[in-house]
Amino acid sequence: MGLFGFGKKKTANEATPVCTCQCSGTTVDAPAAEPVKAVSGTLSIQVLGTGCASCHALLENTKAAVSSMGLDVNVEYVTDMAQIAGYGVMRVPALMVNGKPVVLGKVPKPEELVKLLKQSCFQP
Repeated sequence: MGLFGFGKKKTANEATPVCTCQCSGTTVDAPAAEPVKAVSGTLSIQVLGTGCASCHALLENTKAAVSSMGLDVNVEYVTDMAQIAGYGVMRVPALMVNGKPVVLGKVPKPEELVKLLKQSCFQP
């Protein structure tokens, strides 16, 4: 019967995104291809925080990671609690990539942030 989609078979034109960011990159049904490269203007990165030392550290580490990847992207620093709550984030500092949380409540080193950004389908 498939009330909730269980037992429903996929048709040939339905493709499931490989990555968690739901980008329009490589799909499961397509043959393996080169990862999607970030295009200036299509990548949105925000650091959410209250202005504490940890929040500033995440901002600086994120800027360093983005710079080392060669991306021409502006890293936005959001301190407005209403806007942070609008993202559904309850732990700061937080790193959001294209509106999705990547880091919550900790401050990874720039090298770790590069790996996280690459896992989100972005390459320099």
